[in-house]
Amino acid sequence: MDKLYEGNTFYGTVKVGERGQIVIPKKTREYYGINAGDSLIVYSDNDKIFKIVKEDLVRSIAIKMLETVDTKD
Repeated sequence: MDKLYEGNTFYGTVKVGERGQIVIPKKTREYYGINAGDSLIVYSDNDKIFKIVKEDLVRSIAIKMLETVDTKD
């Protein structure tokens, strides 16, 4: 892993296979705790960059947000 600049890390490169699949580098999987069978969400917040996030992380953030809303009533 190489730090490109604050907040960004370079883990390596991947190639897209014929079926549109990529292999996430081992160091990346280890660092983020990604295991076989995990669900990931792919999204973009602009036209040039997409991001991959573990589904369980998004789920836990959503639950915390809903709990915060529930306590304000």
